[in-house]
Amino acid sequence: MAAHMRWGLKRLLWGRKKRHHLNSLIQLWECLSERHLSIQTQETPNPRSLKFLPGKPVLGSGTLDFSSPSSAGSSSLARDLFEIEGVKSVFFGPDFITITKTDEDVDWTQIKRHAMEVIGKFFESGDQVTTDAVHSENSLSEDDDDIVSMIKELLDTRIRPTVQEDGGDVIFKGFENGIVKLKLVGSCTGCPSSTVTLKNGIQNMMQFYIPEVDMVEQVEDEVDEINAKVFAEVENKLQE
Repeated sequence: MAAHMRWGLKRLLWGRKKRHHLNSLIQLWECLSERHLSIQTQETPNPRSLKFLPGKPVLGSGTLDFSSPSSAGSSSLARDLFEIEGVKSVFFGPDFITITKTDEDVDWTQIKRHAMEVIGKFFESGDQVTTDAVHSENSLSEDDDDIVSMIKELLDTRIRPTVQEDGGDVIFKGFENGIVKLKLVGSCTGCPSSTVTLKNGIQNMMQFYIPEVDMVEQVEDEVDEINAKVFAEVENKLQE
């Protein structure tokens, strides 16, 4: 009887040790998985922009555009990405990061390698992606009239998800005299096909669902225009 009880006790202890060993292996695997992110890249319609998918939420919802290093004060991740040679702009989406390079002739190989290192180290650190507010211009407001509400609803449900799949976003900037004013960000900025997307895609859809829309117009914020001019001047000086 005593021998049978000792045998049962040994089986119980062995089972506990086995479960403890298994739990340790699971914890080790989870730790290694967190430390080594499987970062994927995806091409966009813009040959100068590349979409990075870290496999984790970036903003979770909404988007945020950094058109220059000076605009990246709210994000250490964006600042570190701007330190990579050849990076012109950085864009954060719900679960992706879009990097736009300075010129089509700049090779993606080095940018990709350094960007993956920066993104991997950042997510290991557990730091906050940004302290700034994300793009929320499309949010419905009590002050919106029926037409503006329909425009925002159409943007959020039919247009923005498709554009975000390509690494960009469309931000509502206003509606006046039949003209919908939109700002294209991320991979849409400087994209050769952005005008076609704006007119043949977004404008046609707007006019189909909302007869009051006569035209869709692309606009830029004043700060973006200034940054673009400064960047162009620096590029010209470097080429001289």
